[in-house]
Amino acid sequence: MEEKTFSVSEINSYLNKKFKEDPNLKVIYVKGEISNFKTYPSGHSYFTLKDEKSQIPAVMFKGRKHSLKFQPENGMKVIIKGKIEVFERDGKYQLYASTMTEDGIGNLHVAFEQLKKKLKAEGLFDDAHKKEIPEYPGKIGVVTSQTGAAIRDIITTIEKRYPYCEVLIFSTLVQGEQAAPQIVQQIKHAQQFDIDTLIVGRGGGSIEDLWPFNEEIVARTIYDCKIPVISAVGHEVDFTISDFVADARAPTPTGAAVMAVPDVNDVKFKIVQLRNRLNKDINDKIMQNRTKLKHVSEKQIFKNPESIYEIKSMTLDNLVTKLEFSSKNIIAENRNKLLELENKNIMKNPDEIIRMKREPYLRNVDKLAVLNPLLTLKRGYTLTRVEGKVVSSAKDVKSGDKLDVEFDDGTVNTRVI
Repeated sequence: MEEKTFSVSEINSYLNKKFKEDPNLKVIYVKGEISNFKTYPSGHSYFTLKDEKSQIPAVMFKGRKHSLKFQPENGMKVIIKGKIEVFERDGKYQLYASTMTEDGIGNLHVAFEQLKKKLKAEGLFDDAHKKEIPEYPGKIGVVTSQTGAAIRDIITTIEKRYPYCEVLIFSTLVQGEQAAPQIVQQIKHAQQFDIDTLIVGRGGGSIEDLWPFNEEIVARTIYDCKIPVISAVGHEVDFTISDFVADARAPTPTGAAVMAVPDVNDVKFKIVQLRNRLNKDINDKIMQNRTKLKHVSEKQIFKNPESIYEIKSMTLDNLVTKLEFSSKNIIAENRNKLLELENKNIMKNPDEIIRMKREPYLRNVDKLAVLNPLLTLKRGYTLTRVEGKVVSSAKDVKSGDKLDVEFDDGTVNTRVI
Protein backbone atom coordinates (compact mmCIF):
# COMPACT_ATOMS: atom_id res chain seq x y z
CA MET A 1 0.00 0.00 0.00
CA GLU A 2 1.43 3.31 -1.05
CA GLU A 3 1.74 5.91 1.78
CA LYS A 4 0.08 9.29 1.13
CA THR A 5 2.30 12.37 1.17
CA PHE A 6 1.01 15.74 2.41
CA SER A 7 2.29 19.21 1.63
CA VAL A 8 3.10 21.67 4.38
CA SER A 9 0.10 23.82 3.40
CA GLU A 10 -2.20 20.82 3.59
CA ILE A 11 -1.00 19.98 7.09
CA ASN A 12 -1.46 23.57 8.32
CA SER A 13 -4.88 23.80 6.67
CA TYR A 14 -5.93 20.48 8.26
CA LEU A 15 -4.83 21.58 11.71
CA ASN A 16 -6.55 24.97 11.33
CA LYS A 17 -9.78 23.18 10.41
CA LYS A 18 -9.50 21.03 13.52
CA PHE A 19 -8.93 24.13 15.70
CA LYS A 20 -12.00 25.84 14.24
CA GLU A 21 -14.17 22.79 14.77
CA ASP A 22 -13.20 22.51 18.44
CA PRO A 23 -15.94 24.28 20.45
CA ASN A 24 -13.52 24.83 23.36
CA LEU A 25 -11.33 27.01 21.14
CA LYS A 26 -14.07 29.05 19.41
CA VAL A 27 -14.84 31.17 22.48
CA ILE A 28 -12.18 31.02 25.16
CA TYR A 29 -11.08 33.14 28.12
CA VAL A 30 -7.34 33.22 28.76
CA LYS A 31 -5.54 35.05 31.53
CA GLY A 32 -1.88 35.92 31.63
CA GLU A 33 0.72 38.67 31.56
CA ILE A 34 1.32 40.86 28.50
CA SER A 35 4.84 41.03 27.05
CA ASN A 36 6.40 42.18 23.76
CA PHE A 37 3.37 44.41 23.10
CA LYS A 38 3.62 46.34 19.83
CA THR A 39 1.13 48.21 17.65
CA TYR A 40 1.90 48.48 13.93
CA PRO A 41 0.92 51.34 11.56
CA SER A 42 -2.02 49.22 10.44
CA GLY A 43 -3.50 49.62 13.92
CA HIS A 44 -3.21 45.90 14.76
CA SER A 45 -1.47 45.01 18.04
CA TYR A 46 0.69 41.90 18.48
CA PHE A 47 1.90 40.59 21.82
CA THR A 48 2.67 37.52 23.89
CA LEU A 49 0.46 36.26 26.71
CA LYS A 50 2.43 34.28 29.29
CA ASP A 51 2.37 32.77 32.76
CA GLU A 52 5.06 31.18 34.93
CA LYS A 53 5.42 28.08 32.72
CA SER A 54 4.38 28.89 29.17
CA GLN A 55 3.38 31.49 26.61
CA ILE A 56 1.15 31.96 23.58
CA PRO A 57 1.32 34.52 20.73
CA ALA A 58 -1.69 36.80 20.47
CA VAL A 59 -3.12 39.48 18.20
CA MET A 60 -5.83 42.09 18.57
CA PHE A 61 -7.00 43.62 15.34
CA LYS A 62 -7.73 47.34 14.99
CA GLY A 63 -11.51 46.82 14.71
CA ARG A 64 -11.59 45.09 18.10
CA LYS A 65 -9.63 47.77 19.96
CA HIS A 66 -12.41 50.39 20.03
CA SER A 67 -13.92 48.68 23.07
CA LEU A 68 -10.76 49.11 25.14
CA LYS A 69 -10.94 51.73 27.91
CA PHE A 70 -7.23 51.49 28.65
CA GLN A 71 -3.93 51.16 26.84
CA PRO A 72 -2.38 47.66 27.19
CA GLU A 73 1.19 47.68 28.50
CA ASN A 74 3.94 45.15 29.10
CA GLY A 75 3.67 43.51 32.51
CA MET A 76 -0.08 44.06 32.75
CA LYS A 77 -2.11 41.05 33.85
CA VAL A 78 -5.25 40.69 31.75
CA ILE A 79 -8.14 38.39 30.90
CA ILE A 80 -8.68 38.01 27.16
CA LYS A 81 -11.82 36.74 25.46
CA GLY A 82 -11.18 35.36 21.98
CA LYS A 83 -10.48 32.28 19.91
CA ILE A 84 -7.46 30.13 19.08
CA GLU A 85 -6.71 29.30 15.46
CA VAL A 86 -3.74 28.27 13.33
CA PHE A 87 -2.00 30.93 11.27
CA GLU A 88 -1.47 28.76 8.23
CA ARG A 89 1.32 30.76 6.65
CA ASP A 90 3.65 30.34 9.63
CA GLY A 91 2.25 27.06 10.85
CA LYS A 92 1.68 28.26 14.40
CA TYR A 93 -1.39 28.73 16.49
CA GLN A 94 -2.21 32.01 18.23
CA LEU A 95 -4.85 33.74 20.33
CA TYR A 96 -7.14 36.16 18.47
CA ALA A 97 -8.39 38.62 21.10
CA SER A 98 -11.84 40.22 20.84
CA THR A 99 -11.99 41.84 24.32
CA MET A 100 -9.48 42.55 27.07
CA THR A 101 -9.89 43.47 30.76
CA GLU A 102 -7.32 43.80 33.48
CA ASP A 103 -7.31 40.82 35.74
CA GLY A 104 -8.70 41.69 39.21
CA ILE A 105 -9.09 45.48 38.67
CA GLY A 106 -11.21 46.24 35.64
CA ASN A 107 -10.45 48.14 32.47
CA LEU A 108 -12.21 51.37 33.54
CA HIS A 109 -10.02 51.67 36.60
CA VAL A 110 -6.94 51.05 34.47
CA ALA A 111 -8.02 53.67 31.94
CA PHE A 112 -8.68 56.15 34.78
CA GLU A 113 -5.21 55.68 36.28
CA GLN A 114 -3.49 55.86 32.89
CA LEU A 115 -5.19 59.12 31.90
CA LYS A 116 -4.65 60.59 35.35
CA LYS A 117 -0.94 59.82 35.15
CA LYS A 118 -0.69 61.26 31.62
CA LEU A 119 -2.47 64.55 32.34
CA LYS A 120 -0.63 65.04 35.63
CA ALA A 121 2.69 64.66 33.80
CA GLU A 122 1.55 67.36 31.34
CA GLY A 123 0.85 69.74 34.24
CA LEU A 124 -2.95 69.93 33.84
CA PHE A 125 -3.43 69.36 37.58
CA ASP A 126 -0.95 72.04 38.73
CA ASP A 127 -2.31 74.67 41.13
CA ALA A 128 -0.49 77.36 39.15
CA HIS A 129 -3.05 76.97 36.33
CA LYS A 130 -6.15 77.12 38.54
CA LYS A 131 -8.32 80.25 38.46
CA GLU A 132 -9.86 81.81 41.56
CA ILE A 133 -13.58 81.31 42.08
CA PRO A 134 -15.33 84.76 42.25
CA GLU A 135 -16.60 85.58 45.72
CA TYR A 136 -19.73 87.48 44.64
CA PRO A 137 -20.86 86.17 41.21
CA GLY A 138 -23.62 87.83 39.25
CA LYS A 139 -24.22 84.96 36.84
CA ILE A 140 -23.49 81.23 37.15
CA GLY A 141 -23.63 78.59 34.41
CA VAL A 142 -24.42 74.91 35.05
CA VAL A 143 -23.50 72.17 32.58
CA THR A 144 -25.56 69.11 33.53
CA SER A 145 -28.80 67.30 32.70
CA GLN A 146 -31.81 69.57 33.02
CA THR A 147 -33.92 66.63 34.20
CA GLY A 148 -31.64 65.26 36.89
CA ALA A 149 -31.70 65.82 40.63
CA ALA A 150 -28.36 67.64 40.47
CA ILE A 151 -29.73 70.73 38.72
CA ARG A 152 -32.65 71.01 41.18
CA ASP A 153 -30.25 70.81 44.12
CA ILE A 154 -27.98 73.46 42.59
CA ILE A 155 -30.78 75.92 41.76
CA THR A 156 -32.50 75.46 45.14
CA THR A 157 -29.26 75.98 47.03
CA ILE A 158 -28.28 79.11 45.07
CA GLU A 159 -31.73 80.67 45.42
CA LYS A 160 -31.68 80.05 49.15
CA ARG A 161 -28.12 81.23 49.78
CA TYR A 162 -27.72 84.08 47.27
CA PRO A 163 -30.91 84.98 45.35
CA TYR A 164 -29.19 87.92 43.64
CA CYS A 165 -27.34 85.53 41.30
CA GLU A 166 -28.71 84.46 37.89
CA VAL A 167 -28.40 80.77 36.91
CA LEU A 168 -28.03 79.66 33.26
CA ILE A 169 -28.55 75.95 32.47
CA PHE A 170 -26.60 74.29 29.62
CA SER A 171 -28.36 70.94 29.33
CA THR A 172 -26.41 67.86 28.27
CA LEU A 173 -26.35 64.09 28.54
CA VAL A 174 -24.29 63.04 31.56
CA GLN A 175 -23.87 59.30 30.85
CA GLY A 176 -23.50 57.08 27.83
CA GLU A 177 -21.24 57.21 24.77
CA GLN A 178 -22.70 60.50 23.48
CA ALA A 179 -22.37 62.32 26.82
CA ALA A 180 -18.71 63.37 26.59
CA PRO A 181 -19.02 65.20 23.21
CA GLN A 182 -22.17 66.98 24.43
CA ILE A 183 -20.46 68.07 27.68
CA VAL A 184 -17.57 69.46 25.65
CA GLN A 185 -19.96 71.31 23.34
CA GLN A 186 -21.90 72.90 26.22
CA ILE A 187 -18.74 74.01 28.08
CA LYS A 188 -17.60 75.78 24.93
CA HIS A 189 -21.07 77.23 24.39
CA ALA A 190 -21.20 78.60 27.95
CA GLN A 191 -18.07 80.65 27.32
CA GLN A 192 -20.03 82.84 24.91
CA PHE A 193 -22.02 84.27 27.82
CA ASP A 194 -20.96 86.72 30.52
CA ILE A 195 -20.67 84.05 33.20
CA ASP A 196 -18.62 84.41 36.39
CA THR A 197 -18.48 80.73 37.41
CA LEU A 198 -19.29 77.46 35.61
CA ILE A 199 -20.43 74.32 37.46
CA VAL A 200 -19.91 71.03 35.55
CA GLY A 201 -21.24 67.78 36.98
CA ARG A 202 -24.01 65.36 37.81
CA GLY A 203 -25.37 63.27 40.68
CA GLY A 204 -24.00 59.96 41.92
CA GLY A 205 -23.80 56.67 40.04
CA SER A 206 -21.56 53.76 39.13
CA ILE A 207 -18.12 54.27 37.59
CA GLU A 208 -19.70 53.49 34.22
CA ASP A 209 -22.35 56.19 34.78
CA LEU A 210 -19.72 58.77 35.77
CA TRP A 211 -17.31 57.77 33.01
CA PRO A 212 -17.98 60.73 30.61
CA PHE A 213 -16.30 62.97 33.21
CA ASN A 214 -13.20 60.75 32.95
CA GLU A 215 -12.89 61.23 29.20
CA GLU A 216 -9.78 63.05 27.98
CA ILE A 217 -11.75 65.42 25.70
CA VAL A 218 -13.83 66.62 28.68
CA ALA A 219 -10.75 67.06 30.87
CA ARG A 220 -8.91 69.13 28.28
CA THR A 221 -11.98 71.28 27.58
CA ILE A 222 -12.36 72.08 31.30
CA TYR A 223 -8.65 72.91 31.49
CA ASP A 224 -8.90 75.28 28.49
CA CYS A 225 -12.10 76.96 29.74
CA LYS A 226 -11.73 80.71 30.30
CA ILE A 227 -14.39 80.68 33.03
CA PRO A 228 -13.49 79.35 36.51
CA VAL A 229 -14.88 75.80 36.68
CA ILE A 230 -16.19 73.91 39.71
CA SER A 231 -16.36 70.14 39.16
CA ALA A 232 -19.28 68.47 40.97
CA VAL A 233 -19.52 64.82 39.93
CA GLY A 234 -21.15 62.11 42.03
CA HIS A 235 -20.82 61.84 45.78
CA GLU A 236 -18.03 62.81 48.16
CA VAL A 237 -16.20 59.50 47.67
CA ASP A 238 -16.29 59.74 43.88
CA PHE A 239 -13.31 61.21 42.09
CA THR A 240 -13.10 61.84 38.35
CA ILE A 241 -10.47 63.28 36.04
CA SER A 242 -12.65 66.40 35.78
CA ASP A 243 -12.15 66.98 39.51
CA PHE A 244 -8.38 67.18 39.06
CA VAL A 245 -8.33 69.59 36.10
CA ALA A 246 -11.11 71.90 37.35
CA ASP A 247 -10.28 75.07 39.25
CA ALA A 248 -12.15 73.69 42.28
CA ARG A 249 -13.71 70.36 43.22
CA ALA A 250 -16.99 70.04 45.14
CA PRO A 251 -17.98 66.76 46.81
CA THR A 252 -21.56 66.99 45.47
CA PRO A 253 -23.64 69.25 43.18
CA THR A 254 -25.12 70.87 46.30
CA GLY A 255 -21.60 71.44 47.60
CA ALA A 256 -20.74 73.12 44.29
CA ALA A 257 -23.61 75.57 44.76
CA VAL A 258 -22.41 76.33 48.29
CA MET A 259 -18.90 76.87 46.97
CA ALA A 260 -20.07 79.05 44.06
CA VAL A 261 -22.09 81.65 46.02
CA PRO A 262 -21.87 83.21 49.47
CA ASP A 263 -24.60 83.02 52.10
CA VAL A 264 -26.70 86.17 51.88
CA ASN A 265 -26.95 86.27 55.67
CA ASP A 266 -23.17 86.21 55.93
CA VAL A 267 -22.99 88.99 53.33
CA LYS A 268 -25.48 91.12 55.26
CA PHE A 269 -23.60 90.51 58.50
CA LYS A 270 -20.35 91.48 56.81
CA ILE A 271 -21.97 94.65 55.43
CA VAL A 272 -23.15 95.57 58.94
CA GLN A 273 -19.66 94.95 60.27
CA LEU A 274 -18.14 97.08 57.52
CA ARG A 275 -20.69 99.84 58.18
CA ASN A 276 -19.92 99.81 61.90
CA ARG A 277 -16.20 99.80 61.24
CA LEU A 278 -16.57 102.64 58.75
CA ASN A 279 -18.64 104.69 61.20
CA LYS A 280 -16.09 104.06 63.93
CA ASP A 281 -13.22 105.08 61.66
CA ILE A 282 -15.08 108.27 60.66
CA ASN A 283 -15.89 109.15 64.28
CA ASP A 284 -12.30 108.48 65.33
CA LYS A 285 -11.08 110.70 62.52
CA ILE A 286 -13.50 113.47 63.54
CA MET A 287 -12.32 113.26 67.16
CA GLN A 288 -8.68 113.37 66.11
CA ASN A 289 -9.25 116.42 63.92
CA ARG A 290 -11.33 118.08 66.64
CA THR A 291 -8.48 117.58 69.13
CA LYS A 292 -5.98 118.98 66.62
CA LEU A 293 -8.27 121.98 65.97
CA LYS A 294 -8.60 122.66 69.69
CA HIS A 295 -4.86 122.44 70.16
CA VAL A 296 -4.21 124.83 67.29
CA SER A 297 -6.94 127.27 68.31
CA GLU A 298 -5.41 127.59 71.79
CA LYS A 299 -2.13 128.86 70.43
CA GLN A 300 -1.26 132.50 71.15
CA ILE A 301 -1.13 133.39 67.51
CA PHE A 302 -4.83 132.72 67.12
CA LYS A 303 -5.75 134.44 70.36
CA ASN A 304 -3.82 137.58 69.44
CA PRO A 305 -3.10 137.56 65.70
CA GLU A 306 -2.03 141.27 65.86
CA SER A 307 1.10 140.12 67.68
CA ILE A 308 2.46 138.78 64.39
CA TYR A 309 2.37 142.24 62.83
CA GLU A 310 3.55 143.97 65.99
CA ILE A 311 6.70 141.88 66.13
CA LYS A 312 7.35 142.39 62.41
CA SER A 313 6.70 146.12 62.79
CA MET A 314 9.19 146.41 65.65
CA THR A 315 11.78 144.55 63.62
CA LEU A 316 11.20 146.91 60.69
CA ASP A 317 11.61 149.98 62.93
CA ASN A 318 14.90 148.63 64.22
CA LEU A 319 16.15 148.06 60.70
CA VAL A 320 15.15 151.58 59.63
CA THR A 321 16.94 153.05 62.63
CA LYS A 322 20.09 151.08 61.89
CA LEU A 323 19.92 152.16 58.24
CA GLU A 324 19.63 155.82 59.15
CA PHE A 325 22.52 155.56 61.62
CA SER A 326 24.73 153.77 59.11
CA SER A 327 23.93 156.32 56.40
CA LYS A 328 24.88 159.23 58.66
CA ASN A 329 28.17 157.54 59.61
CA ILE A 330 29.08 156.95 55.99
CA ILE A 331 28.31 160.56 55.05
CA ALA A 332 30.37 161.88 57.98
CA GLU A 333 33.36 159.67 57.15
CA ASN A 334 33.35 160.75 53.49
CA ARG A 335 33.02 164.41 54.51
CA ASN A 336 36.14 164.09 56.73
CA LYS A 337 38.09 162.42 53.91
CA LEU A 338 37.14 165.27 51.59
CA LEU A 339 38.31 167.89 54.10
CA GLU A 340 41.64 166.10 54.47
CA LEU A 341 42.13 166.14 50.70
CA GLU A 342 41.27 169.83 50.49
CA ASN A 343 43.85 170.66 53.16
CA LYS A 344 46.73 168.89 51.37
CA ASN A 345 49.39 170.96 49.43
CA ILE A 346 48.55 169.22 46.21
CA MET A 347 45.15 170.82 46.27
CA LYS A 348 46.53 174.30 47.28
CA ASN A 349 49.62 174.50 44.88
CA PRO A 350 49.69 171.65 42.32
CA ASP A 351 52.51 173.37 40.22
CA GLU A 352 54.92 173.13 43.14
CA ILE A 353 54.28 169.45 43.38
CA ILE A 354 54.96 168.99 39.67
CA ARG A 355 58.25 170.94 39.97
CA MET A 356 59.33 168.84 42.91
CA LYS A 357 58.71 165.62 40.97
CA ARG A 358 60.36 166.93 37.72
CA GLU A 359 63.85 167.71 39.11
CA PRO A 360 64.62 164.13 40.32
CA TYR A 361 63.24 162.80 37.07
CA LEU A 362 65.56 164.98 34.94
CA ARG A 363 68.56 164.00 37.04
CA ASN A 364 67.81 160.31 36.44
CA VAL A 365 67.47 160.96 32.70
CA ASP A 366 70.94 162.57 32.60
CA LYS A 367 72.40 159.55 34.39
CA LEU A 368 70.87 157.19 31.93
CA ALA A 369 72.17 159.23 29.00
CA VAL A 370 75.74 158.88 30.29
CA LEU A 371 75.35 155.11 30.37
CA ASN A 372 73.72 154.91 26.93
CA PRO A 373 76.15 153.00 24.59
CA LEU A 374 74.65 154.67 21.55
CA LEU A 375 75.97 158.07 22.68
CA THR A 376 79.46 156.54 22.88
CA LEU A 377 79.19 155.55 19.22
CA LYS A 378 78.33 159.12 18.31
CA ARG A 379 81.61 160.26 19.82
CA GLY A 380 83.60 158.07 17.34
CA TYR A 381 83.74 154.79 19.23
CA THR A 382 82.71 151.43 17.77
CA LEU A 383 81.10 148.25 19.12
CA THR A 384 82.57 144.91 17.93
CA ARG A 385 80.72 141.54 18.05
CA VAL A 386 81.74 137.99 17.18
CA GLU A 387 78.75 135.78 16.46
CA GLY A 388 76.52 138.27 18.24
CA LYS A 389 78.70 138.52 21.37
CA VAL A 390 80.35 141.87 22.28
CA VAL A 391 84.19 141.76 22.14
CA SER A 392 85.81 143.63 25.00
CA SER A 393 89.41 142.36 24.52
CA ALA A 394 91.77 141.32 21.70
CA LYS A 395 92.07 137.99 23.47
CA ASP A 396 88.43 137.29 22.67
CA VAL A 397 89.12 136.94 18.92
CA LYS A 398 91.31 134.66 16.84
CA SER A 399 92.46 134.45 13.24
CA GLY A 400 89.63 133.75 10.84
CA ASP A 401 86.83 135.09 13.07
CA LYS A 402 84.19 137.20 11.37
CA LEU A 403 83.71 140.52 13.10
CA ASP A 404 80.67 142.80 13.06
CA VAL A 405 81.90 146.36 13.75
CA GLU A 406 79.03 148.72 14.61
CA PHE A 407 79.39 152.50 14.03
CA ASP A 408 76.93 155.20 14.85
CA ASP A 409 75.64 155.21 11.30
CA GLY A 410 76.00 151.55 10.32
CA THR A 411 77.77 148.18 10.64
CA VAL A 412 80.91 146.87 8.82
CA ASN A 413 81.66 143.13 8.47
CA THR A 414 85.36 142.07 8.47
CA ARG A 415 87.58 139.06 9.27
CA VAL A 416 90.62 138.71 11.54
CA ILE A 417 93.85 137.86 9.62
